[in-house]
Amino acid sequence: MSATPSSPAPPADPAGPDPLATPASADGVTATSVTGISRRAATVALGDVLPVPASVRPDPHADFPLTADTVIRVEPAARAEADRLAALLRPATGHPLPVTVDPAAPTAGAITLALADPGLGPEGYRLDITPDGVRLTASTPAGLGHGVQTLRQLLPAAVESPTPVPGPWVLPGGTITDHPRFGYRGAMLDVARHFFGVDEVLRVVDQLARYKLNHLHLHLTDDQGWRIAIDSWPRLAEVGGATAVGGAPGGWYSQADYRRIVEYAAQRHVTLVPEIDLPGHTHAALTAYGKLAPDGVTPPPYTGTDVGFSYLDPDRELTYSFIADVLGEVAALTPGPYLHLGGDEAFKVPDDAYARFVDRAQRIVVDTGKTVLGWHQIAPAAHSPGRVLQYWGTTADDPMVADAVRRGARLVMSPANRSYLDMRYTPDSPIGHDWAGTIDVHQAYDWDPAGYLADVPAEAVLGVCAPLWTEFVTSRADLEYLLLPRLPAVAELGWSPRAGHDWAGFRRRLAAQGPRWETTGTTYHRSPEVPWPVAAVPAPRVPES
Repeated sequence: MSATPSSPAPPADPAGPDPLATPASADGVTATSVTGISRRAATVALGDVLPVPASVRPDPHADFPLTADTVIRVEPAARAEADRLAALLRPATGHPLPVTVDPAAPTAGAITLALADPGLGPEGYRLDITPDGVRLTASTPAGLGHGVQTLRQLLPAAVESPTPVPGPWVLPGGTITDHPRFGYRGAMLDVARHFFGVDEVLRVVDQLARYKLNHLHLHLTDDQGWRIAIDSWPRLAEVGGATAVGGAPGGWYSQADYRRIVEYAAQRHVTLVPEIDLPGHTHAALTAYGKLAPDGVTPPPYTGTDVGFSYLDPDRELTYSFIADVLGEVAALTPGPYLHLGGDEAFKVPDDAYARFVDRAQRIVVDTGKTVLGWHQIAPAAHSPGRVLQYWGTTADDPMVADAVRRGARLVMSPANRSYLDMRYTPDSPIGHDWAGTIDVHQAYDWDPAGYLADVPAEAVLGVCAPLWTEFVTSRADLEYLLLPRLPAVAELGWSPRAGHDWAGFRRRLAAQGPRWETTGTTYHRSPEVPWPVAAVPAPRVPES
């Protein structure tokens, strides 16, 4: 998980410019001129999509022009996806793009969203683009949602503008049939070390949906802060949520805040995975309720970055009453199937006591109706039905994890030296860890989740998740700088067929995302491994649609 060094990375020179806020700087890019972007190529090739689709059949004679007369046709059950498509395209195009649920409306000149079974699974879709119209077909709203994101990328980068930009707006002709390789594709955001408000989390959800990632794992509790209100233990948020690393402002989500995040994500087909880290990483809880401390003494708040010193006593019944209350409330707020138990770096707990603790905590999770997810350190404990281990190690051989898989566990892959988004890109990066090495885009892309661990069959791997720990992350610009451009690399590993993974093609398609991020005022690392277009003229930041 987050094997944090005891001393922070050296900060940027306070007397110099902020490398994350300087437009078109050597390392970070923020907002740029949408006027400049509109002068770039007016068309996009059918296969220039991230993540790369399973099948692309271009037809150079079948381009579809989006005009002021274009209508979006949809059946009532898929109205939300049609409305989202219209909301994405109206600001830049200036076209009205009315949405109609009239089955008798003509298909000629229209974009049609249809719920039907193209034989591509619950998240797959088929997109047909012809001169007479566009048809997007999927068996579920989630599949349509993924197809909408593909349509978005098939228009020029200027489509991201919040104000009208001159066209032409042309969709490249042909057929895409697409479906994911893995069912679990996600990112993790640590809101415990530094707190990020609801709006910042929703912006992260937007980035996940853009690249067809479908799980947001929220690390809600740690030594430095407890970030979700629990009615039965109110001091967890009121006291435990008041602090953050380095004395930064704390904060927490009310249950209404949490529901808002859950609902916003669900509308974009992203499932929330809440993590309550146990039995270690619990100092904030002990600060709120000293009676939970093994010695019964309330410790002072902790704002450092060391790990492994705090724990709940595995041999006290109060521990399990507390866990049942907390997990019961979180489960009731979370419609998704998983509750994440954490489980790593409990260095003060003896191995036999740790195994007993995990076994009992897993049963509490199962009693809530949820499936256990935990860091791979829970592997030696007894198996619970359907449990999933999240592997964050840096080696390709872990006998304990392989044994847990033989006993029925499945895996989400998050190797720290490949997928940890808080690692520095290079030794000169302005923020980030380096304990797992530096990870630029090629390192993040060049591995196979299904074949990474020895003695683990591919069918045991549910997917991939990219964690972002926030010991040194204090702003939205920091978050975006570390997420991008590595997040699309993880997304392609999770979505696209293994045969479609190609570094040369990926870096070219990734480069085309730069102008889109610039248009939406999104900070990113301008990696020298990627052939980015020349940045446009700096302009004020604008919110992403």
